[in-house]
Amino acid sequence: MMSGSPERPPVRVVLAKLGLDGHDRGLKVVARMLRDGGMEVVYLGLRQTTDTIIDAVEQEDADVVGISMLNAGHLTLGPRMVEALADAGLDVPVVIGGIVPDEDLPAMANAGVAGVLGPGATAEEVVACVRAAADARG
Repeated sequence: MMSGSPERPPVRVVLAKLGLDGHDRGLKVVARMLRDGGMEVVYLGLRQTTDTIIDAVEQEDADVVGISMLNAGHLTLGPRMVEALADAGLDVPVVIGGIVPDEDLPAMANAGVAGVLGPGATAEEVVACVRAAADARG
């Protein structure tokens, strides 16, 4: 971004694997998609806790948290992350990517998850979902 430009600053996204799931290849692909889409990505990697993610959100002034879920923990860990951010006084939306059955989508939305991306989401869909979550934040 050039000095004096009227453009908005890039969306800052913290990406992490919450819990013990050890598969991070997809999250690394998403990190590249978001960077290519003009976003700033803070990649925390594997085996993060809500506390380490919150610390990164605060330190990096993040606009969105992206969590990868491949271990069927989305109904527990997704809402826990949303609640932990709220408890910390942070108005930062959470987007979950990974394996989330369609029948669980209403529960995720009711828990405050801003978006869910499944396998095969295109780069355009990933960027649009994260941007929409950031824009909804205000």
